[in-house]
Amino acid sequence: MKVMVIGGGGREHAIIKKLKKNDEITKLYALPGNGGMAEDAECINIGAKDIQKQVEFALQNGIDYAIVAPDDPLVLGAVDALTAAGIPCFGPDKKAAIIEGSKVFSKNLMKKYGIPTAEYEVFDNAEAALSYLETAPIPTVVKADGLALGKGVIIANTRNEAKEAVRSIMEEKKFGESGAKIVIEEFLTGPEVSVLSFTDGKTLVPMVSSMDHKRALDGDNGLNTGGMGTIAPNPYYTDEIAHECMEKIFIPTVNAMNAEGRTFKGCLYFGLMLTEKGPKVIEYNCRFGDPETQVVLPLLDSDLFTIMRAITDGTLDKTEVKFKNENAACVVMASKGYPEKYESGFELKIDASVKDSVYVAGAKFENGSLLTAGGRVLGVTATADTLENAINKAYEKVGKVDFQNAFYRKDIGAKALKAKERN
Repeated sequence: MKVMVIGGGGREHAIIKKLKKNDEITKLYALPGNGGMAEDAECINIGAKDIQKQVEFALQNGIDYAIVAPDDPLVLGAVDALTAAGIPCFGPDKKAAIIEGSKVFSKNLMKKYGIPTAEYEVFDNAEAALSYLETAPIPTVVKADGLALGKGVIIANTRNEAKEAVRSIMEEKKFGESGAKIVIEEFLTGPEVSVLSFTDGKTLVPMVSSMDHKRALDGDNGLNTGGMGTIAPNPYYTDEIAHECMEKIFIPTVNAMNAEGRTFKGCLYFGLMLTEKGPKVIEYNCRFGDPETQVVLPLLDSDLFTIMRAITDGTLDKTEVKFKNENAACVVMASKGYPEKYESGFELKIDASVKDSVYVAGAKFENGSLLTAGGRVLGVTATADTLENAINKAYEKVGKVDFQNAFYRKDIGAKALKAKERN
């Protein structure tokens, strides 16, 4: 079978490496992919948002199955267009992808169906939002309604910071039309947990939980990033909490989307906060998380392609989804200066002994050399019997990757290890 994966980051590289294990797949394409994944899939220079060209490529090259991995093409309707052209797809259609595409939609959905989340107000007018902030509880969280490259959420610790967030999003259009509406919501505290799940709209199977490290610097300091590393499973996410989430959040969300005529099929991501009042939803994503995928998929014991096709066919209830009883850690290596200004174009050297454990996000081939081409360059993952061993192995592997300006956190998993000690 010929399979194409839309996207070009570390998440897509992790998906492709897992798909390679299925013998039925005779050819893998990545659209657009990147130089670092060229050994695992043929990279085609078609952008993730260029839906018309994706459809043309699929038809011209006899593609049997397509996987739409990033948020933008899902929200723009890539699955709808490919399906209409007769190409079976993994991923939600446009109507279902709105669960990530609009924060206002998802908050209103949770309110309507009694799914626990932070208290909130919605604004489409900056003046009204600023007036509300005169008396709103502080700290607070200001969110752009639409997609904003993962950067549309601002935690404001003072009233002035909150007002500045409103002005930058709504008046200065920092995120373009994504900020035409905003959500101002209650600031929740507690451990954060990411739970990716497979669902065909009838059955939902959670994957192993994970913990992301969003801040750029050690000790959870510095600016928010797309993610500097992850570990799995998350020690805060106990069996008891998992059961509560299934009953109060996961199944109710799938049922709510069905009731709204927006059946969700694909990977539904739950960003959770474990508060003193129980688990609450911080955000939904309509796709695999990045870099959570880089620790979750290496722990998947079952065949990913079989699961994906079962979701498309609506037969997930008859399909085995099994995870290894192990731990995983991923350390992201970035360009110094990320997430702000950074230089790229440096030679990237990956020792052959660790290539299977490296998921490349930002690299290009130029004049026969692999060069860095982004802020987050790659993720290095290791699995082991214990979390401590997985972390140590991941950092050992980091030592076998080299590029000028390389920067990474030295404390990925440290908080999780402390939590395990307390348990």
